Amino acid sequence: MLTVSNLSLQFGKRVLFDDVNLTFSKGNCYGVIGANGAGKSTFLKILSGELDPTKGRIEITPGERMAVLSQNHNAFDENTVLNTVLMGHSHLWRIMQEKDVIYAKADFTDADGMKAAELEADFAEMDGWMAESNAAELLSNLGIKEDLHGLLMKDLNGNQKVRVLLAQAIFGNPDILLLDEPTNDLDIDTIAWLEDFLADFQNIVIVVSHDRHF
Repeated sequence: MLTVSNLSLQFGKRVLFDDVNLTFSKGNCYGVIGANGAGKSTFLKILSGELDPTKGRIEITPGERMAVLSQNHNAFDENTVLNTVLMGHSHLWRIMQEKDVIYAKADFTDADGMKAAELEADFAEMDGWMAESNAAELLSNLGIKEDLHGLLMKDLNGNQKVRVLLAQAIFGNPDILLLDEPTNDLDIDTIAWLEDFLADFQNIVIVVSHDRHF
């Protein structure tokens, strides 16, 4: 669950939001609507923690994970396409990196072995052994074919980057999914796939889109 309590945002004398109280619950898809400049994208930035409100608070049920469609298309330029998607699940990605560091040690100790066992247990609990294949499947469904998965993000065009970042956001079944203009640069078939995906999604989705049909 995602709860907004007494939220206000003010820029100088302009009040964008004033004492907003909302509860977003599991199993629902919410569309944020309003005229251009009304603050739709700003509201999502507050929900994600990217922007602090003037007052009020955002609360997420403990243990739940939020994922956000990144608007910075160059943020992952030095990472491979597949790894960029995996990085969407930050906890899983951190465990993968920690495992690699431990197993690369030349002087592997008993303490390292115990730590590795803990990491492996967490990794398995998060279905880590299927992570790469799941990420690859997502990419393929979004029109990023397998021969591109090992490339660096900087080697993709803008259209392809958008699709990879969308895969990153939805990877790993997040509890709360924030999507700002997710259909930009997608073709009709890919939009249809995304519509079907979200229709079956069992958690919270909050969307800003100028695509009325979507």
